[in-house]
Amino acid sequence: MSRRFHAPVVLPADPSCSLLRDAVVDVDDEGRISFVGPASTAPEFTGELTRLTGILLPGLVNSHAHSPMTLLRGMGGDLPLLRWLREIIWPTEAKLKPADVRTGMLLGSVEMLRHGVTTSAEMYFEGEQLVDAVLTTGGRVLVAPPVIELPGLDWRETLAAIDRWIDADGLRFGPGERIELGYGPHSAYMLNPDGLRATAESAAARGALVQIHIAEAAAEDVEQRKEHGSVPKLLDSLGMLNGRTLAAHAVHLSDEDIAIFAARGVGMAHCPGSNAKLASGIARIKDLRAAGVAIGLGTDGPASNDDIDLWEELQLTAMLARLANADSTVVTAKDVFLMATRGGAEALGRHDLGVLEPGRWADLVHVDLDDPAFAAGLDVPDEQLLANLVWAAGSRRVREVWVAGEQVVADAEPTRVDRREIQAAVADTAARLRA
Repeated sequence: MSRRFHAPVVLPADPSCSLLRDAVVDVDDEGRISFVGPASTAPEFTGELTRLTGILLPGLVNSHAHSPMTLLRGMGGDLPLLRWLREIIWPTEAKLKPADVRTGMLLGSVEMLRHGVTTSAEMYFEGEQLVDAVLTTGGRVLVAPPVIELPGLDWRETLAAIDRWIDADGLRFGPGERIELGYGPHSAYMLNPDGLRATAESAAARGALVQIHIAEAAAEDVEQRKEHGSVPKLLDSLGMLNGRTLAAHAVHLSDEDIAIFAARGVGMAHCPGSNAKLASGIARIKDLRAAGVAIGLGTDGPASNDDIDLWEELQLTAMLARLANADSTVVTAKDVFLMATRGGAEALGRHDLGVLEPGRWADLVHVDLDDPAFAAGLDVPDEQLLANLVWAAGSRRVREVWVAGEQVVADAEPTRVDRREIQAAVADTAARLRA
């Protein structure tokens, strides 16, 4: 059934980040948007009408996450990146059973949906379990099973398995195309050049997205930089940057690296919370934006962040960029709101998400105003209202969420699953992993 949403304020995430007052969003039978605009100019409508208070905005896009790591939250939280991975995370992950990944992803998906994050780009093992979890909660996910060199893992077998999966199911499937399959070569320091080249070729042949960690910490890929000049140069020489590529973190980039990203159309997932917690550094957001690189925001995993609330990344992105450049105007509330919505969609090469406009999927978030952050009400200048949303309220007042027009959060709770049951299952699994 077609549906109309009527709200006092609609934030469509258009390039100018405009606010529409007394506006409507129409959704067709397939779950796509058919109209966005002022109620006074809306076409005649005979479907179901939903009247909302407050603000209606697009579902946020988490452009880089490892959400099943809700099972590992808080472990090794005061270690630097490489020690954290080698001493804590990888040994614990070796104990995971396939069903554990589903349990962790269920909680991660629920946590994100409750914060208004309708899409996440995930790099994690046991992709089938991850997909089943998201189809259960009703979210949307881009899955990149990791191609990695670790004891007991053969990257060739992993790559062949991903090829077979995509060839069998296609790139996108599920109601409202909720699932997209792709490739997750972990990094240039965890996969040799042959593996990187082969992964790039498989992805290009299928038009699939490649998600890869690039230049996250200064100490992680020293040998690669010595031999090739930089990680982006290495990946470019292997054809990794010729297709749809998402560079996660991308903290330690040179001017030449940024130019390569811009020339090849590489998208970036900026993860300021994780970068700060692991002392990885501050990415060059001002320079990347000036070069025209598509930038989305990511939480990274809930064991390195430690929440997966993308609204915090909006604030950190602006704050850290302002500090790094000694300029309080370098990244604005408008800028970070667009990075979390249309920017994330662009970085992932998904122009059917992240914006409220006809033809895109109706992934919608309702924020009500019953909060001190909005005590001044709606009758304030547009810039002030957006500032109150970004700087003061964040995810706190997300009340309802729809994905492809289907309601998946009502009164801040998931509609398809029992959050408390999932939390209890995570507690049981985490206890076993600690034993």
